[in-house]
Amino acid sequence: MKSFAALIGVGVGVLAFAPGARGADIDDRALARVRTPPLGLPAVPVPADDPPTRETIALGRKLFFDRRLSANGTISCAMCHVPEQGYTLNELATPVGIEGRSVRRNAPTVVNAAFQKSLFHDGRATTLEEQALLPLVDADEMGNPSLDHVVARLRGLPDYAGLFERAFGRAADAATLARAVAAWQRTLVSGNSPFDRWRFGRDETALGPAARRGFALFGGKAGCAGCHAIGPDHALFTDHRFHNTGVGAPAPPTVGVRVELAPGVYTVLPHEVVAAVSEPAKPDLGRFEITDDPADRFAYKTPSLRNVALSAPYMHDGSLATLADVVRFYNGGGRPNPGLDPLIRPLGLNESEIGDLVAFLESLTGADIADLIADGRSVAVGNP
Repeated sequence: MKSFAALIGVGVGVLAFAPGARGADIDDRALARVRTPPLGLPAVPVPADDPPTRETIALGRKLFFDRRLSANGTISCAMCHVPEQGYTLNELATPVGIEGRSVRRNAPTVVNAAFQKSLFHDGRATTLEEQALLPLVDADEMGNPSLDHVVARLRGLPDYAGLFERAFGRAADAATLARAVAAWQRTLVSGNSPFDRWRFGRDETALGPAARRGFALFGGKAGCAGCHAIGPDHALFTDHRFHNTGVGAPAPPTVGVRVELAPGVYTVLPHEVVAAVSEPAKPDLGRFEITDDPADRFAYKTPSLRNVALSAPYMHDGSLATLADVVRFYNGGGRPNPGLDPLIRPLGLNESEIGDLVAFLESLTGADIADLIADGRSVAVGNP
């Protein structure tokens, strides 16, 4: 396993900034990422009538890291989307929400979320603005009884006095709250990876032999590009569609329940022991919960593969710990079930080819990840 610093290609010292330390140009750099996206990415979709500004970006960043937006002041958006962890959560398969409640699904990264046509694993939101509000009123996530409750709290916090007015010309409300968070999230774009420099920048030295072999497998024998699409001048590595790979389908009965005791530490306990100390696991039918279409049972959105080496664990339930685990899962043909996508099939990869494919996936880490971390950590964390 490569170190985080090795994966993003920086020295540890680059990341040694103090929380809350703010460079004078932090918002200018954020605006520049929106206006001129890095190599390998298309133009950032921005609402024509609501382009990001320094004021909206700064406000959105502040809101994202503020625990006071949760019902009891303990949970912020950033606690499930940690900057140093690829703006996701590496320690747990699924996050822990308010008052220790279990969240059903793995936390997806918010990096490059601006390019997504739908948000969440089931695609229930179609805009960043819509996505920004839903966790606030989710009983397991931030636990607020209503958006009005959140807005009333914001209006009473002295450190927000005048911020919404300067950003939007009016007091805080649900719409401006969503617009601010979305404005900042649109600045979290990351490209110019080794793959981008090789593929789109025509730099033959940018990609090593193993990653090149992995790329050939990606578009050939493994067929990964059928869902994780690559265009002629940019690559989002997603078809924006939903697929049943078998991960969400019911598994064969087991003698016990696999329980995570600590990050990366598991044991198997009898079903009756788990039932005695916890609530039953909530069913998860994937995209079907949104569409009621039987064809969408256990189907989940194709995630982008950009920065995928930073966003373990994998799949909608966080059930696969490493990229090699993911490749081996697909190499075995997924988990058979009646709705399994016809694109999912045994791949016939040997161990050397699995390693090459992992090397290619590791080459998709953007050159500006350290900048995105510094951006997030330019504001105070928690409750000022």
